[in-house]
Amino acid sequence: MNIGGLQKFSLLDYPGQLAAIIFTQGCNFRCPYCHNPELVDPQRYSPLLETEMVLRFLYKRHKKLSAVVVSGGEPTLQEDLIPFLKLIKAMHYKVKLDTNGSLPEVLREIVKQNLVDYFAMDIKAPLELYKVITRAELEPGIIKKSMNLIRRAGVDYEFRTTFFDLLLSTDDLASMQNLLKPGDRFIIQQCHYSNTLEKIRKEDILTGSFPLSENPACLSLINWGSEHSVKISLRCL
Repeated sequence: MNIGGLQKFSLLDYPGQLAAIIFTQGCNFRCPYCHNPELVDPQRYSPLLETEMVLRFLYKRHKKLSAVVVSGGEPTLQEDLIPFLKLIKAMHYKVKLDTNGSLPEVLREIVKQNLVDYFAMDIKAPLELYKVITRAELEPGIIKKSMNLIRRAGVDYEFRTTFFDLLLSTDDLASMQNLLKPGDRFIIQQCHYSNTLEKIRKEDILTGSFPLSENPACLSLINWGSEHSVKISLRCL
């Protein structure tokens, strides 16, 4: 495993659990607003942590922690991800996996082996804008395939979108409802404009825009969700 970072505990990343977070190094997307550039841009990579050291830490803390979040970067790119998840599950941890959904074949195997208790999948944009946001050659249907795999996994899950208002409009945000189905949990996240993959100047940030909690498109989407059995919430700074 290429592990680029370890957060030893968090109360926020796995709902209802005290978790450690493992950050994998490497990603196949290049979203300009990415706030983990040191895990995405090879020129900013830090030295890898030893996998055995991370596993020893988890073993020693298994009575104090209840869960492990595997994030990134993009974890499904890691060749050793499945055996690594098996080791974590053998320690009786709950496992949450953060993913961009670009490798449904890996997700299918993870679901088949029952290795994850909670999925969090990023929905970067309406499908027609995926290549613009991610700057990656990706067949948009892959995203829908991964969403359906996660829905059928029989575990808790969430989909989430970071509202990058330099490229996404409120109309784009409203159109996200076309990807959602009854029973989904969908989170709209406010964008961080510091320590991003691309240097985004403060003067480039749109002025006069609504905060998420007051954004009419967000509020309309929340109302739509309540009418269609989709739980939609905001995650603000």
